[in-house]
Amino acid sequence: MHDLLEMKKLSARWVPRLLTVDQKQQRVDDSTAGLALLQRNRADFFRRFVTMGETWVHYHTPESNRQSAEWLESHESRPKRPKDQRSAGKVMASVFWDAHGIIFIDYLQNGRTVTEEYYAALLDKLNDEIKKKWLHMAKKKVLYHHDNAPSHTSLKAMAKLDQLRFELFTHPPYSPDLAPSDYYLFPNLKRWLQGKRFRLNQEVIAETEAYFEGTKRLDVRLVRTTERASKLENRYTKCIALEGNYVEE
Repeated sequence: MHDLLEMKKLSARWVPRLLTVDQKQQRVDDSTAGLALLQRNRADFFRRFVTMGETWVHYHTPESNRQSAEWLESHESRPKRPKDQRSAGKVMASVFWDAHGIIFIDYLQNGRTVTEEYYAALLDKLNDEIKKKWLHMAKKKVLYHHDNAPSHTSLKAMAKLDQLRFELFTHPPYSPDLAPSDYYLFPNLKRWLQGKRFRLNQEVIAETEAYFEGTKRLDVRLVRTTERASKLENRYTKCIALEGNYVEE
């Protein structure tokens, strides 16, 4: 009689994309290059590193199961609620930030798209804001990071980055787990907005601005206050160890 194999049932883990062998290798190569640049001069890296990300902010984002939980007596049954959906109304926030905080945020209403012309204009604004607000960047070359959205990799955007003399920091395709806005900044924002309702773009923008006004106490920095090792550094290290597979929380 054959020995019975011990079995267990597991749910699939959702990932942004099923990566090919070449894509995994690209993630390893880019993580290795990024890690080397970061570790060569950590202080200079975080003085120059500027990143950005885009996210839709909805008029209503449902509460999580944990947020909607209630205290009940032991004899009471679980309350029932209709399934809550995210609203169709939304505003896109393009957030430019670095280890010192938010540089500026641009808002695009639903129905419009981020074109290459629009994004090139945002890069001009970023350059102006850095010159006005970020004195630590005087005489420093911006080390600029964004993902591989079509507007970011367009000819107009590349020409604008070259004109502004920004040094482009390589980001591998299909890698939100290696983009600081996606794995750190935006999840906190979404948790802040859960359960809130808005009727107008101005209300959504005001609440988003209020959140980011409080980010000094929330610590938006790329550097941990206790470990002195950056979140980005940790993620690159894990990506390399996982041979290009996605980094879990």
